Amino acid sequence: MIAPLHTILTARIRNDFPAARSRGFRLDVELTVPPGVTILFGPSGAGKTTILDCLAGLTRPDAGRIVLNDQVLLDSAAGIQVPAERRRVGYVFQSLALFPHLSVQRNVEYGLGHVSDSERQQRVRELLEAFRIAPLAERRPAQISGGEGQRVALARALVTEPHALLLDEPLAALDLATKAHIIEDLRAWNARRRIPVLYVTHSQREAFALGERLIAIDEGRVLAQGSPHEVLQMPEHETVAQIAGFENIFDANVTAVNESSGTMTCRLVRSSVELEVPLARSAPGAAVRIAIRAGDILLAAAPPVLLSARNVIYGHIASLEQTGTRVVAQVESDGAQFLADLTPGACDALALSPGREAWLVIKSHSCFLLQRAQAQKA
Repeated sequence: MIAPLHTILTARIRNDFPAARSRGFRLDVELTVPPGVTILFGPSGAGKTTILDCLAGLTRPDAGRIVLNDQVLLDSAAGIQVPAERRRVGYVFQSLALFPHLSVQRNVEYGLGHVSDSERQQRVRELLEAFRIAPLAERRPAQISGGEGQRVALARALVTEPHALLLDEPLAALDLATKAHIIEDLRAWNARRRIPVLYVTHSQREAFALGERLIAIDEGRVLAQGSPHEVLQMPEHETVAQIAGFENIFDANVTAVNESSGTMTCRLVRSSVELEVPLARSAPGAAVRIAIRAGDILLAAAPPVLLSARNVIYGHIASLEQTGTRVVAQVESDGAQFLADLTPGACDALALSPGREAWLVIKSHSCFLLQRAQAQKA
């Protein structure tokens, strides 16, 4: 039997952890996880795993309410606390926790003692085939690869037909190709069931490949929600920009508001460099915070002309650092330092080297205005 369609998981959780009081950490979140895959994204120590533990019933928060498919799993005010084993919530840990003495098939069918033999065999067979591990049925965990172990753990969590699935960085230790195949199979499985899946990851690649929605959290609070593109590519919060990998974040002051062109001019602090950024509700003199991805900055070895981009900044190359297929150029311009990405081929074609003149080209819509981190935590 397939889990009900249109299942929604909602939660309001508050917890004050004694071990974290010294650094002022307190979990205080409100989440809605609809059918499909929702990414829970944030730095280490943000509270992601604790949220999953509370949802699964492994940790009891100080206060809160959790509802899954109209069933109240937790209501601290009413004294309701449904045990973990009765919540119909699947959970895959990063450590997998497979039973080493059981075969793949026995691991997957673990927890199905309450169903008939025929139904158990059918469920296990379907999951083994869906996650492409049927040929491994008689092997033990020590005899299979890490990717195969992840597939077994997913099959074991799903064979009980949960009404929601929690995944705590299940693919963190795998190579990109293996991740891609498992993500494809998980997407295919959930396209047929459409249960809420809350997926914890640090990987933007996984977030974009798997997620339909994304919730960004830090220090126990929700910072932003939306599609992965909306949250990570167009951040409104400084902390989200930082964890999304925006390499250039500047303090600046508004010097002019250009309503007719839909832009503002901002001067970087301790520099004469000015950037034209999208128009916002800021008056001249207002302090702002600007984020720019290194990959959104073009670099020229001669003065560029006839461009649509509103920002052309003159400077000198301070350093070039190659990592794999990426070269990061650090460019200094009157006290401001910019990081720009380019390929090794482009670096060679432009004959770039430290000390050489360079011009940075930045579109105004590649500049994002951020809410300051301290304002978020106030």
